[in-house]
Amino acid sequence: MHANSSSLPAAGRPHSRQGALRRLLANPAAAMGAILLLLILLAAATAPWFFPHDPLDMVGPPILWPGQDPEFWLGTDTMGRDIASGLAHGARVSLTVGVTAALLSLAIGIAVGAAAGYAGGWTDAVLMRITELLQTIPSFLLVVVIVAIGRPSVAVIALSIGAASWPVVARLVRAEFRALREAEFVQAARSIGFSHFRIAFLEILPNALPPVIVTTSVLVANAILIESALSFMNMGDPNAVSWGSMIGDAREMLRTAWYLAALPGLSIVLTVLSLNLLGDALNDAFNPRLAS
Repeated sequence: MHANSSSLPAAGRPHSRQGALRRLLANPAAAMGAILLLLILLAAATAPWFFPHDPLDMVGPPILWPGQDPEFWLGTDTMGRDIASGLAHGARVSLTVGVTAALLSLAIGIAVGAAAGYAGGWTDAVLMRITELLQTIPSFLLVVVIVAIGRPSVAVIALSIGAASWPVVARLVRAEFRALREAEFVQAARSIGFSHFRIAFLEILPNALPPVIVTTSVLVANAILIESALSFMNMGDPNAVSWGSMIGDAREMLRTAWYLAALPGLSIVLTVLSLNLLGDALNDAFNPRLAS
């Protein structure tokens, strides 16, 4: 007998995704976060067209305040570099690091958490001990060590953040799999003869994704903050401008030209705020207590 997942009982599945989508669209926090994030994504996507020159190039007089020169509407820094160009290109770096690190964390965390939660027994014990061991090391310290050993670059920074952040995802996915592996639709899949891989990744995983989706926004935000901190400490990619490096370059000018640090700092705040708003809205939408 042949059957697919659509033939399995729906009673064992969590709350309706259609209802979650309706609650998400009706949430004003989700709309505000989405608008902010779309504006930041638009600035990053259009940076090469509006600012075709290298953002590290000296293109004007140093220390121009915002509005002082129409050609450099957000001013210039101590080296005569265009701040608007730095913010736009810095958005590309920050978002690239954030998304790449989050995807790597999700890939490793889902694989480890799914294997531990579905298999149980010694597999669960071994994988969770490894996860707990990594969680005893502060993630930022681990990222600093990895970046210090390797060559500081956008790729190395993103990979190091992703490699340090997956234990949170693994524990979350493991908990979801342990809660769902004896559900009715999983029992039905076993009785039909589905393979363990198909049950784990095509039956259980889609139902375990809502809390993982919520966590993704936090992963991206944390990755952006870590990259900014590394760049502030001069451990970022020297060939790429980022918001953190702009703040680091401006730390000695806080009294005389505060805008040099305030503008990239505001960019970080708005980006993290947009991701947190989306994360909170997703949490409200997927919360089973609100599903009825």
